[in-house]
Amino acid sequence: MADLLRLEGIESSYGASQVLFGMSLDVAEGEMVTLLGRNGMGKTTTIRTVMGLVRAHAGSIDYQGENIRDLPSFKIAKLGLGLVPEGRQIFPNLSVRENLVATAGNRLGTENPWTMERVFALFPELRERQGNMGNQLSGGEQQMLAISRALMTNPGLLILDEATEGLAPLIRAEIWKVLEMLKSEGQSILVIDKNVDILSRIADRHYIIEKGCVVWTGSSADLRANQEIQHRYLGV
Repeated sequence: MADLLRLEGIESSYGASQVLFGMSLDVAEGEMVTLLGRNGMGKTTTIRTVMGLVRAHAGSIDYQGENIRDLPSFKIAKLGLGLVPEGRQIFPNLSVRENLVATAGNRLGTENPWTMERVFALFPELRERQGNMGNQLSGGEQQMLAISRALMTNPGLLILDEATEGLAPLIRAEIWKVLEMLKSEGQSILVIDKNVDILSRIADRHYIIEKGCVVWTGSSADLRANQEIQHRYLGV
C-alpha cells in the first residue's frame, strides 16, 4: 500500500518547551493506524503539527507525496485531511444541520460522497436533533456531530484525537462500530484513544510514543501479544 501520510524526524515546540523529538510515523491508503501513549507524551501535539496548528521546526510531513510542513492549516484541510479534534469543538451557536453545512464539500471528487443524508443514516440521533444548537447536545451527540462534520469534508485521511474520551460505554461502542465500518469501506484513519483492547482488534498498526518520540510500533497481533510493552508505556 502506498503511503498517504508520512512524518519523518518531526520536532515541535510550544515556545521554549520542545514536545516532539524526531517523531516519525506513516499511514497507508485504506489503513487504520493508532497513536498511543500516556497523557502528556505528545500525541495531540503530533496531530496539531500535522494539521499546521503547531509549526514543526525540523523534519518533514508528506501527504500524498507533497511536503505540507509549512502550509497553513486551511490549505492542509483542503488537501483532504479531516480532523475530529480533542474536545469536539463544534459550533455551539449553530444547529446540527448548520454545523454540517458549514464544512460540506467534495474537493477530492470522491465517488458517493458524504452528504447530510448519509451522516444521518450513520448517526440517526443527529437526524432527530438536527434543529438543536450544538450546545444543546449531550457529549456523545457532540462527538457524533464532530465526526460527521469531518466526514462532510470527504477527507482522504480522517484524524480523530481522543475519539471516545469521556463518553458512556454505549456511545463508545457505537462510535467504534462506525469507525470499523468506515475502515471496511476503505477510509484511511489515524486515531488517538486509550481503549487498547478495541483498537487492537480493529486497527492495522500502532505507534506508542513516550516523551515525544516513537518507542514501539507494530501490528495489532504484535500489540496484543506484548503485555510487557502495554504495561510499560500504556499502564496507569
